[in-house]
Amino acid sequence: MKAVTMADVARHANVSKSTVSQYVNNRFDYMSEETKKRIEQTIIELDYRPNILARSLKQKSTTTIGVIVANILHTFSTQIIRTIEDECNEAGFHVMVCNADDDPEKEKKYIEMLRAKQVDGIIILPTGNNIALYEEMVKSKYPVVFVDRTVPNMKIPSVMLDNERAAGLAVEHLLQNGYERIGIITNVVKNVTPRVERINGYKNALVNNDVSVNEDYIKNLEVTQVAQGLQEMLLLQPPPQAILAGNDLVLIEVLKHIKRKEIQIPSELAVIGIDEVSFSEFYEPPLTIVEQPTIEIGKKAAELLLKIITDKESVPEEEIYRFEPVLNIRESSKRIQS
Repeated sequence: MKAVTMADVARHANVSKSTVSQYVNNRFDYMSEETKKRIEQTIIELDYRPNILARSLKQKSTTTIGVIVANILHTFSTQIIRTIEDECNEAGFHVMVCNADDDPEKEKKYIEMLRAKQVDGIIILPTGNNIALYEEMVKSKYPVVFVDRTVPNMKIPSVMLDNERAAGLAVEHLLQNGYERIGIITNVVKNVTPRVERINGYKNALVNNDVSVNEDYIKNLEVTQVAQGLQEMLLLQPPPQAILAGNDLVLIEVLKHIKRKEIQIPSELAVIGIDEVSFSEFYEPPLTIVEQPTIEIGKKAAELLLKIITDKESVPEEEIYRFEPVLNIRESSKRIQS
């Protein structure tokens, strides 16, 4: 069946094609209510669908951005996507979401696909291993913003947590509550900024409080190996008194193992996680969490990208935008009994 065109709508509504175009693009300044109503009824009657591709070619914009997350299973990723979508919707932009699974090849394919579809810009939680592709985007002045991670020597604005401060807050809180033997478990993703920075923050906080760093209390593991790694740590002499889970997926694995082994929190092992999880307040006992301000991070990333898209000559004021973590203190890290 032949597609209904804008010209068909114009003839049926007895108006000019330009008037229909103005209606479709929400420009009603000089349009009477009667004309608007007639066009609206005609569009419904003829089942007219605007040709978005043709309009984007004419306007040189698809009003669409891409978002490539490293791992959509992270609570952080879904919260960031939601905030970005809200901001873009407010600005009249659509969002295409892709999940790279921390796989550089998958990320590369998504970047190439999104650019082939002529999206106006991309927000990436980068794997960090597509240097040539990132450099090409910078060279061609293609609008791109990184979230959660940085890539060394890459002139791309990054919006992220102060990760060292996040781990430091957790360690300092545990030390203040009488815990000195503190372990940390993060998951393996090569060269990923938060993992490196959070371990650095953990070590620095111990050293600054005159507590020696025990390398046996530091584990960098695949998520599937977290339970085994935690058990090995708990068999050490002496074992850690508290565990800092480097992100939400690690925290879940830590809690699963603790439940299987019937370990009491916090009397036998205190627990703190970085990245808020939906069950933290009603878990028993409620979990102490170092929370990322995901709304502020997502909002800033969207604002930055949209500004670069709408003003091609704009230059971000900074290369890295850091946001402060928030420590939500609950029962899982309460003071140790002497």
